[in-house]
Amino acid sequence: QVQLVESGGGLVQAGGSLRLSCAASGSSASISVLSWYRQAPMKQREWVATMTRSGTTNYADSVKGRFTISRDYAKNTVFLQMNSLKPEDTANYYCNAFSGGYPYWGQGTQVTVSS
Repeated sequence: QVQLVESGGGLVQAGGSLRLSCAASGSSASISVLSWYRQAPMKQREWVATMTRSGTTNYADSVKGRFTISRDYAKNTVFLQMNSLKPEDTANYYCNAFSGGYPYWGQGTQVTVSS
């Protein structure tokens, strides 16, 4: 079992920055992949970024060059640094972890970008 708790969301003006955090506990040592997803109202959840255990990162085209995923292995925490935020980035952001072949999700943190 893995527990994920996100934090760091909030209201920011367009062009601003936020840093999301996701703290993992439980069987966090077995996590192979950590990702961020987001879901805007009336839209499907979409993938944002992924970091593997080896440190390889991938990003959705919509956030490439603006968002950065990183991980503090000692604190079992993954971050999403979001710069140059746009109103279309407004969504509930979820942390996702794969451990033992199973996906785990956090409860989400709301990000609202005003124009």
